[in-house]
Amino acid sequence: MNIPQGRPANCPPGLEYLTTVDQLMVKQKVELLEALIGWETNNKFTVKNAQGQKVFLAVEINDCCTRNCCGPLRPFEMKVLDNYKNEVIHFERPLACDSCWFPCCLQSLNVFSPPGALIGSIEQEWSLLTPIFVIKNGAGDIVLRIEGPICRYSMCGGDVDFKILSRDGQTEVGRISKQWSGLLREAFTDADYFGISFPGDLDVRMKAVMLGACFLIDAMFYEKAGNRESDGIGML
Repeated sequence: MNIPQGRPANCPPGLEYLTTVDQLMVKQKVELLEALIGWETNNKFTVKNAQGQKVFLAVEINDCCTRNCCGPLRPFEMKVLDNYKNEVIHFERPLACDSCWFPCCLQSLNVFSPPGALIGSIEQEWSLLTPIFVIKNGAGDIVLRIEGPICRYSMCGGDVDFKILSRDGQTEVGRISKQWSGLLREAFTDADYFGISFPGDLDVRMKAVMLGACFLIDAMFYEKAGNRESDGIGML
């Protein structure tokens, strides 16, 4: 995807790619070691637009010990690179718990663009049955919400939808969908497919935060530990 001409006001460098899109497709690269022996490697993702054009490459930054000892709960940083290998977005996920039994230390992810400049965050809210997140801007104001399903199993062949809701939670404005990627891929790897849809006129910085929400959801619910499924029911 070519860089759109001109940069709108308040658009960080590199996010021009997101000004004209209302959908993104996220595809995780299959890692041979993970597929064969369950050895965790740094995740890599390709982000494309609805026309199949490559928009970004996302690369996890982590060490071997943290990946293989902490599993899906591991903290990480992630670089998002444009087609010229420039880092345009940076994600940071601190170490935390995702169980409803520990509401004082729930999941979050901070989004920076350019790196070092906070533009938003995703924060998990306490819930017993469904995954719930609030999407905040750089000032800490709630802009959107995300609510997932009670059952997050994807092995039945259908997509699993996490609804993007308005700030008051009353109106659905988009979705983050975990898409079925085939029996062998689902069974033996944690390489996932996601689709993200949001309003085309959404602030470009919030579009970048939505991308971060996709990566947090993937890490929390679809990142295997030793090739064992972590999909589940409820938040127990």
